[in-house]
Amino acid sequence: MTTIRRFCCADLLRFSSVNLDHLTETFNMSFYLTYLARWPDCFHVAEGPGNRVMGYIMGKVEGQGESWHGHVTAVTVAPQYRRQQLAKKLMNLLEEISDKTYNTFFVDLFVRASNAPAINMYEKLGYVIYRRVLKYYSGEEDGLDMRKALPRDVEKKSIIPMKRAVTPEELEYD
Repeated sequence: MTTIRRFCCADLLRFSSVNLDHLTETFNMSFYLTYLARWPDCFHVAEGPGNRVMGYIMGKVEGQGESWHGHVTAVTVAPQYRRQQLAKKLMNLLEEISDKTYNTFFVDLFVRASNAPAINMYEKLGYVIYRRVLKYYSGEEDGLDMRKALPRDVEKKSIIPMKRAVTPEELEYD
């Protein structure tokens, strides 16, 4: 049985095995603590039998006006727990929180352009490629900014793809 609950400080000592995947970004401890302090309702862990960490999602809300949105900073599932719809459940949870708690216009995320399995999964969840960000990952690999409109964005303006690629310096950060 899987339990999804809010991430807590003690989980920081238990989730490193989930981050062993080469496609998972690993951050320093203060980065995780910042998310835990500022956006605790956007940071969740999935636990299995024996309190094993199966995966987690870390997100936030940011932007202003029609750019007010939920952002998926990281979602990852340990290899042995993949293909069980766990990432989908975690994504749905963050989308629901972004919609119901924060009334955002959309949810976005960045994914490596070479990560075809993740891109395919996000597309199945209703995300579209909004724009390509040149050399987003370590100044080497392009990233794709993918978005999913939420009910507040009635006209779906937030997911109209940009016609050109952008550089990391052109991104808006709040």
